[in-house]
Amino acid sequence: MLAHLLESRFIFLYALVFAAAYVHLRGRVRHGFLRQLTDHSTFFAPYNVLMYAFSSVPSKPYLEVRDFPALAPLAEQWRTIRDEALQLQDAGYIRAALKYNDAGFNSFFRTGWKRFYLKWYEDPLPSARALCPRTVALLESIPSVTGAMFALLPPGGRLVRHRDPFAGSLRYHLGLVTPNSERCYLSVDGQRYHWRDGEAVVFDETYIHYAENQADADRIILFCDVERPLRSRIVAALNRWVSRHLVKATATQNVDGERVGAVNVAFGYLYRVRLLGKRIKQWDARAYYAIKWLMIGGLLYLVFF
Repeated sequence: MLAHLLESRFIFLYALVFAAAYVHLRGRVRHGFLRQLTDHSTFFAPYNVLMYAFSSVPSKPYLEVRDFPALAPLAEQWRTIRDEALQLQDAGYIRAALKYNDAGFNSFFRTGWKRFYLKWYEDPLPSARALCPRTVALLESIPSVTGAMFALLPPGGRLVRHRDPFAGSLRYHLGLVTPNSERCYLSVDGQRYHWRDGEAVVFDETYIHYAENQADADRIILFCDVERPLRSRIVAALNRWVSRHLVKATATQNVDGERVGAVNVAFGYLYRVRLLGKRIKQWDARAYYAIKWLMIGGLLYLVFF
């Protein structure tokens, strides 16, 4: 039995290594080896490779918006959506998280990025229903939209190069209030897109991408996660289950009293450990990296040996 258990662990290890290598080599832009080794996309790689294998859309950074006709009402009603976004901005609701309870986007807040959640892999947030009912109604009429928010990038704001970890979705951006300038752009796998008012773009967020606003005006967009079209009903059902039960755990709040998912509850506690790590790094960087790699090595040993 022990030999069988060890064999199963090694099969899983080989599958993880193969999948991680595929994710790393996919596309023209890549992380450095050590960055990729510890990146969350490495640990999600086996699931993501399954999504790529059964995807019914091409494997490329940008996709044709016309291939997602269900999303057309959003662009048609972009002025309605824009008006509600501007009301939220004026009232100060488009903002960084007030607590350490938004793990997925926490690092973005340091460079000025702000957001207001409309829905996140479940029903719309109560604050969204109350403050922007027309946008919420539009989103509820499109079942393939699994998550949505208003996202603001101020002048001088920049999001670092990263991959999103989950290939079960694709990303949709709709320009609402933008500089309409080439100085405000998104780069996906080295290819730039410049946001324009009323214009939409769909891209695969599991390619390395970043964003930058070098213009002198805010950029506000409607940011949506859209269910990846898949060729297998079984794989599609699996993806919906993962979205509803696992990705849903990354939900967070706009205002106090709204539900916070288990991942973000845990993140609030883990961030205290991270702050300790930062103090150790300031004191002695070599000690910090030694502890970090010992912890990673110990975790891998426990999993595979």
